[in-house]
Amino acid sequence: MTNYYKYLPLSAEDKKWGLCVLNAGTIRTEPAVAYPVSTHPSHHYFNWTSGRILDEYQILYITRGSGFFESDSCKYRVIKEGTVIILFPGERHRYKPHQDTGWDEYWIGTKGEIMDNLVSNHFFRPENPCFHIGFNEHIFNIFESIIEKTKTELPGYQSLISGSIFYLMGCLNSFSKQIPKEHGDKEILVNKARILFRSNIDKAFSPEQAAEELQVGYSWFRKVFKSYTGLSPGQYAIQLKIEKAKVMLADPNILVKEIAHLLKFESSFYFSKLFKEKTGITPTEYRIREMGQLGQLQAKPVSAGTNN
Repeated sequence: MTNYYKYLPLSAEDKKWGLCVLNAGTIRTEPAVAYPVSTHPSHHYFNWTSGRILDEYQILYITRGSGFFESDSCKYRVIKEGTVIILFPGERHRYKPHQDTGWDEYWIGTKGEIMDNLVSNHFFRPENPCFHIGFNEHIFNIFESIIEKTKTELPGYQSLISGSIFYLMGCLNSFSKQIPKEHGDKEILVNKARILFRSNIDKAFSPEQAAEELQVGYSWFRKVFKSYTGLSPGQYAIQLKIEKAKVMLADPNILVKEIAHLLKFESSFYFSKLFKEKTGITPTEYRIREMGQLGQLQAKPVSAGTNN
């Protein structure tokens, strides 16, 4: 997991959309480390003693570790990993990871009349800001997709990621209406492993390391993981990297060898070999195909008119 945050500029058109994303980021806080980190932007900095009041909504997903949360409308509570926290504008709040565990968090800041409407109609309440959804790969993918799009800021990205925010809120509302059920220990462990592989996709993170972090034996972990996913942990991790590489290959400014390095493949040759095994074509061939399709879309006329 790489620490990252970005505060986004907004145009007049973005604000008219009804929902916009103000900031997004990820941060890993190790055990016994001061929180928030000293590099946290001053306009969003806070500490446990004084707390903080925002003029925006923030949505946090704690994917590893545990901690504490408290706000004006919500009494002090323990936060378990797999919890989504919604921060409401005008609400003094404070939160922090446990000193013994630290935590991994993904967050998105947003505002707009669409969010205001969801709150005014009591779909979401400051009195109930925490949703324990466990290690949900679908929700994780939404967070990751939004954060990735903030890195490039391609034209029209604001309306795209704000749509993802609305979808995220719909998912959370759906979870809140479902009858709670206990997940088996094995399912929880597999879902946690999925999150570990995704959050460490840019590192040389092995299945053995995952088993060690989950505090289980590797041979048992491999058997259980494959029974749930149909893939061994190693193959699952490789497949994630190949899918990430496809996204990166769509950017002609990133060299194939850079992609191999960023995704921590042993070499560009090994990356190309694996990519062809999984897709049937080389990374370069995939890029040429994607660029050709993009060129066709860009060249396509907006409408077909009659000849004059």
